[in-house]
Amino acid sequence: MASRTKEDRCSFCGRPASEVPFIIHGALPGAPASICSDCVEQAWEILEAQYGKGKGATASRQAPEFGDIPTPHEIKAHLDRFVIGQDDAKKHLSVAVYNHYKRIRHDAEDTDEVEIEKSNIIMVGPTGTGKTLLARSIAKLLEVPFTIVDATVFTEAGYVGEDVESILSRLLQAADFDVKRAEQGIVFIDEIDKIARKGDSPSITRDVSGEGVQQGMLKLLEGSIVNVPPKGGRKHPDQDYVHVDTRNILFICGGAFDGIEQKIAQRLNTHTVGFDSVQHTRHIVPENLLKYVEPADLKSFGLIPEIIGRLPVLTHLSPLDSTALRNILTEPKNAIVKQYARLFELDGKTLVFDDEALDYVVEKAVEFKLGARGLRSIVETIMTDAMFDAPSLDEKTFTVTRDYAQKQFERHTA
Repeated sequence: MASRTKEDRCSFCGRPASEVPFIIHGALPGAPASICSDCVEQAWEILEAQYGKGKGATASRQAPEFGDIPTPHEIKAHLDRFVIGQDDAKKHLSVAVYNHYKRIRHDAEDTDEVEIEKSNIIMVGPTGTGKTLLARSIAKLLEVPFTIVDATVFTEAGYVGEDVESILSRLLQAADFDVKRAEQGIVFIDEIDKIARKGDSPSITRDVSGEGVQQGMLKLLEGSIVNVPPKGGRKHPDQDYVHVDTRNILFICGGAFDGIEQKIAQRLNTHTVGFDSVQHTRHIVPENLLKYVEPADLKSFGLIPEIIGRLPVLTHLSPLDSTALRNILTEPKNAIVKQYARLFELDGKTLVFDDEALDYVVEKAVEFKLGARGLRSIVETIMTDAMFDAPSLDEKTFTVTRDYAQKQFERHTA
């Protein structure tokens, strides 16, 4: 058999191997064909021009890998199992998530000219009201990659901190570095209010952890192909980048926006403190001003208009009252009381909480204003000694009364 030499020529353009970057040889016996890299590139350009967004483009698009898309009612019913109350937020999230994944399937299957834009979500609510739990519960239902990132660690490129591209690095890790799965995932960006700029006017000095981060997040939220360092950008500068398309990644942002009530009150021509010397122009509920939040209030708080426009679905979570906190203790699938009862059950014990003991826990949570997170810390404080002693005792049933709960809590917090 004759050996292939540098005199080999491209079967398409006829140029010798010495005039092109490299030649790809065919495996056809008897009449081997060859093609140079330049002809390969030209053939790709012809295909792109020929098919555009038609057949050629849809070949690279894939339908969602998850099963049937649950309806908004089914999504909300799933959320009701894990989160108490917050019906308005659940409805907004259910509709937005349903439309988002229906949009992915529409883009993958249809070839018409109607292009549906994605609707990222921003949730405003006090700490401990269920923002993170809502996002995590939706991702669990859809079985898509999900990650939680904290916006407070990000800085503008070139400064100490993390680049915004590391958001996608964590999503890739959650998807086991399967780029296609990651491109259909959900990212929850917590503490989005902490990157608000310091005033309602452009900064005259460099705001590397505020407005600069917001500017860097724009391309991620809107949808573009981003070069993502899979191991993190600054500690491994020599690594190869992974190209991630963010068009079908759903971004859910959440923040407490502490103090935004004053912005809302000013817009509504009301007062949150002091004497009200003017006529109310509309009937409002001063105890829950967050239900009236609008994009203009987010702008006054410090989010730039460009990022507000890329978060079109705005919803709020109401502060939890004593009734909601009481239900959170016992009703959800992963209720706090059920978790501790399960821990005792693993030791062959039965744990019982009196109603008055639960009321005491709720009273302390309302007093500390920590929301649902406060419930867990209070119950943990009360149960520390019991969990220490119970595995070594012969009693099969342990009952937590109000007197026991109050005694243990005051003892550990004195």
